[in-house]
Amino acid sequence: MTLTRLGLYIHVPFCSSICNYCNFNRGLFDAGLKDRYVRALHEEIRFVAGRVNAGLHPVTGAPLSNPARAGAHVRADRPPDVRLVRRNVGTLGLPRRSSRDRAQAGPSDVQPPRAKRSADTIYFGGGTPSLLSPDEIGGLIEACRSAFDVAGDAEITLEANPETITAERAAACLSAGVNRVSMGVQSFRDEELRRLSRIHDAARAGEALEAVREGGIGNVSLDLMLWLPQQTVAQCLFSVRRLVGLQPEHASLYLLELYPNAPLKEEMARAGWSMAPDEDAVEMYVRSIELLTAAGYEHYEISNFARPGKASRHNLKYWTDGEWLAFGCGAHSTMDGLRWKNVSATDAYVAALEAGEPPPVAERRHLSRAERFEEAAITGLRLVSGLDTSMIERNYGIDVWRRYRDRLMPFVEAGLLVREPGRLRLTPRGLLLSNEVMSVFIEETGTVK
Repeated sequence: MTLTRLGLYIHVPFCSSICNYCNFNRGLFDAGLKDRYVRALHEEIRFVAGRVNAGLHPVTGAPLSNPARAGAHVRADRPPDVRLVRRNVGTLGLPRRSSRDRAQAGPSDVQPPRAKRSADTIYFGGGTPSLLSPDEIGGLIEACRSAFDVAGDAEITLEANPETITAERAAACLSAGVNRVSMGVQSFRDEELRRLSRIHDAARAGEALEAVREGGIGNVSLDLMLWLPQQTVAQCLFSVRRLVGLQPEHASLYLLELYPNAPLKEEMARAGWSMAPDEDAVEMYVRSIELLTAAGYEHYEISNFARPGKASRHNLKYWTDGEWLAFGCGAHSTMDGLRWKNVSATDAYVAALEAGEPPPVAERRHLSRAERFEEAAITGLRLVSGLDTSMIERNYGIDVWRRYRDRLMPFVEAGLLVREPGRLRLTPRGLLLSNEVMSVFIEETGTVK
């Protein structure tokens, strides 16, 4: 298996308000619970690192089969899962913003470390991590640096909402170690922001970006959501043009996906709001790509665009077959063929660690070698540069083209897929139908052919 550096994910579940479309693990801000939660995060980081650095699995305590590969990356409260791929990619194959055991030994049973595992990214996701104070953020970064061998040039990302950012706060976060901010703007039209129950307005979004830069952080990503209720193609492109005009280093564009019980669905029904036809969603996506690439952004993943050298190092690990560790309530991790999820409830997570117990695991699932290959193939195809078939052969002993040639050839002939030395990549048209190509690697039973 390819040896990789760790990425580290820290989940912060607190929000100033709850958006009506959101299905991530979050809750309203509670200052007292937040203080206890931060202390619990420190305990979990210490416990997990103690085991991993000793060559032991953080959940089972068993020896790792390949300790050097143990690692972490991505928004790990939302793990890759083949069962979710078709839903997340969507009927059109477009990117969507999803609206979706405990170890036997206690923390005192951690083994003496052999050597710290190296890491080169730390990602604070949520929730709204920017609700933590800069001192709390800095303390958690320092906890990661103490527990792991974090590179001096590590990418350290803080997710933030525009209403939480000032130049002074950004400068303090920079001093604490943050060098990248990912900001959830979602729209540059006030009417759309109100429909999404966002508490910032369009003007504030632009001001927040300038505040981050004034505070000294020069690597900023902005999120936009497309295909919003009542949104036309022209209105969508208005927001994309505003984003381009602000010149962030990175942009993520997602189509809205509503989870079954989303309050926004009820509000849409009451107000008579509707979504534009699928053909309009395709046009929103395609023309957004054209605007961003014409402005000098590299389209490097189905949903993501970056200035040269500014692609998300953290999330790139996700699409290139890594492992990840994630800290906090509801956080998912994968290591050594085991995927596990911490309990979702913030108070239950905190209570367990306050009681001196190991991080409380709610679910665990062993991933077969076939399942791991399947996920590596699917996530790799999300990259515009394509799936690294040489890496697949090294890691899994599978010649992708030889095994799947008969099923992949129709997509090549249709102009949806290109075969290059050591690589398979989707064409621009293929990105629109990516789920069709990805389905080659998925059995209805969830196993690989």
